[in-house]
This record gives sequence, C-alpha cells and structure tokens, in this order.
Amino acid sequence: MLTILIADDEAPARNRLRDLLGNIAEMHIVAEAKNGKQAIDLAIQTKPDLMLLDIRMPLMDGIEAAQHAQKLEPKPHIIFTTAFDAYAIKAFDLNAIDYLLKPIRLERLQTAIDKAQALKPKQIEALKPLQKIRSHFSIHERGRVILIPVEQVIYLRAELKYITVRTVEREYLIEESLTHLETEFGERFLRLHRNCLVAPLFITGYEKRLNEANEERWVALLKGVSETVAISRRQQHLVRET
Repeated sequence: MLTILIADDEAPARNRLRDLLGNIAEMHIVAEAKNGKQAIDLAIQTKPDLMLLDIRMPLMDGIEAAQHAQKLEPKPHIIFTTAFDAYAIKAFDLNAIDYLLKPIRLERLQTAIDKAQALKPKQIEALKPLQKIRSHFSIHERGRVILIPVEQVIYLRAELKYITVRTVEREYLIEESLTHLETEFGERFLRLHRNCLVAPLFITGYEKRLNEANEERWVALLKGVSETVAISRRQQHLVRET
C-alpha cells in the first residue's frame, strides 16, 4: 500500500486527484493540504511515501515544501502538479523531475507514480530559481523537522560550518552559506558584521560598548533578547544614518 499526501490550494484539484487515485489499486491518501506549510506539518505526522505538490500555493509553494521534505526520514517521493508553466516544465524536463500537467489524466498519473522517486540534491538546487523567497527555515533536530518562520528570526550568525538561527525563544543550527542567505533574504536582513545578518525589525537601537579587547565598539541592541550584535567598522555608516 502506497501512502500519499496531496497538496493543492484549490479544492477541485484535490478532489480530482482523490478521485483518480481511487481508481489505482493499493493507494491510500493519508492527508490533504491547502499549502506547502500545511503539507510539511502533515508529512511530519503521517510520513507519506509520496507527496503530490502543486507548484504555486500560498504561504509556502511546492518548491519550498519539496526542499523542506528532503529533511524528512524516510524521504518521500515527490511529484509536482502544475497548470501550464513553460519555465517550470523546462526545468523539470532538463533535470528529470517528475510532474503532472493539469488537467491530470489517469494514465499519466499511474505512469508518474510507477517511476516516482525522492529528489536528489542537484535536482533541488536546479529548482531554486522557480522558488519564491523562502517563508520558513527547516531545522533537522533529534530526528524531527522543525519549521521556523523567517519573520520570527532575529539574526543569522555564521559559526564554523553552521549558521545560528536566533529567535526570541531559542537558537537553532542549520548548514547553509551566509553569503547565499544574504543573496536570498537581502531585503529582510542587514549585514552588520562579516559573520552576522540581522533583521532590522528587531533592532531597537545602537550604543558603544567595550569589547573583549577593552576597545569601544558599536553594537546593535535587539528586541526580545539580552544579547547584542557587534557592528563592523565597514558597517558603522548604518549607525550614523539612524
């Protein structure tokens, strides 16, 4: 029995997939989602063998959901569904990624299921140009996946090979490049230091403090936490501009 999770923001599309899957033996729908965030939350609970993800959904699109799904264990197989999108279809075809073009036909659905597989890292990388700016970070921790809304992140700090993701509640660790994060989230975070990006909404002010070398340096004061972030000399113009 193959367990399946359906994710599409349109009820008629979910209904059609449910009806089509009812005509295929040994298929069991374990969950239905209206957006990518809900799909990941349900996938964490139900551990489906296969996720049918619409590309364009509110809150979190199918591309981002597929990216987060790679941290689930076991990794679900992924099939995307889409109305005609020439750019997306070209990317799928070039990278051997399975997709179903709406309106979905039974024979095509059966064929796609028969050859469905988990996405490879190179395939996920190839889909990133199709993805909007991520709405969440996914944290793999103690055998579970935690979704952290980007809007709740105070700062992203590079430490060795990890990035510390700081929220009001606690810290999390992810393995990503700070440079890539700055490129992706340039409108949401400021680089105050070579190793730290800070969300301006969480900056309450600036002041001078003595550092470990007993030198006066500017730091950013942060909402919700007692710690501060040092400001590099190169970025001190931000203080003067406030």
